Amino acid sequence: MGTTGSEILLDQYPWQPAWDPSTSFVSISQNLQELAKMKLLLSALATSILAFSTSAMAVEKPPIVLVHGAFENASVWGHVTAKLEADGYKVVAVDLPGRPGNPAAPDKVSLSLYGDTVVEALTKLNRPAVVVGHSFGGIVIADAAEKAPAKIKTLVFAAAYLPHDGDSLVSMANKDADAKIGPHLQIDKDKGIASIEYSARADLFANGGPEGLRKAIPDLILDEPLAPLGTPVHVTAGKFGQVDKVYIHTANDRVISPSFQAQMVASTPVRREFTLQTGHTPFLTVPDELAAAIEAAAAR
Repeated sequence: MGTTGSEILLDQYPWQPAWDPSTSFVSISQNLQELAKMKLLLSALATSILAFSTSAMAVEKPPIVLVHGAFENASVWGHVTAKLEADGYKVVAVDLPGRPGNPAAPDKVSLSLYGDTVVEALTKLNRPAVVVGHSFGGIVIADAAEKAPAKIKTLVFAAAYLPHDGDSLVSMANKDADAKIGPHLQIDKDKGIASIEYSARADLFANGGPEGLRKAIPDLILDEPLAPLGTPVHVTAGKFGQVDKVYIHTANDRVISPSFQAQMVASTPVRREFTLQTGHTPFLTVPDELAAAIEAAAAR
């Protein structure tokens, strides 16, 4: 029997299936559906990644470095540190040289060493930090900001001295006519230390605080190396002057008077101000309020 050309072709290639239009269109439709599902899956995945990245950036918080003042050590920040860490901040509380947590003889301690100690803490962090200074710690963080302004996001002065170039704790305290600490400051030049009259400590540092704190605080106050207190700090407009600043006022302060705090801020403007209704040690009397103010300052 004779065969057509097409029959011969099929005989030569028996493995080639006959084309079924209905089957092929179903297959194409299924493939398109699968492709559409894949696109939806990839789109959802991309959206999730973007949302996660945005969320991670939103919750990323700057580290916070806490610097105590004169007659104190890093332990004063305990309650504030706990609150800040609970809220997701990395916190470093610096012990300045010359006290039990960082021993040094009084004659080996200087304002420059204090500033270097803060800069050393900043260097260990991977990005600019919010640096909080209390009382004399304001002069210390000013020195650190002059030395390493790029390592600091914001300076927060908490019941602190806010200095100009050439100021020292002694020179600034002498300008504060409303402060009550002067008559109770005791100087031992032979030992190179300054101290606070024991009987005056509760009224100076825990006025308005609970009775338990008033009883405890006299034994918490430390002797302070003398030399740094009288050393002028050197700051410039191009370094310290360019760093963002926030001030936390303490409305019932007897060590750095509220009037002098206002005078300092009027002389050196800051981005933002907070006022706590407490005395000179807000980290002991109102730690949660102080932590909230620090967090607000950090949120810039």
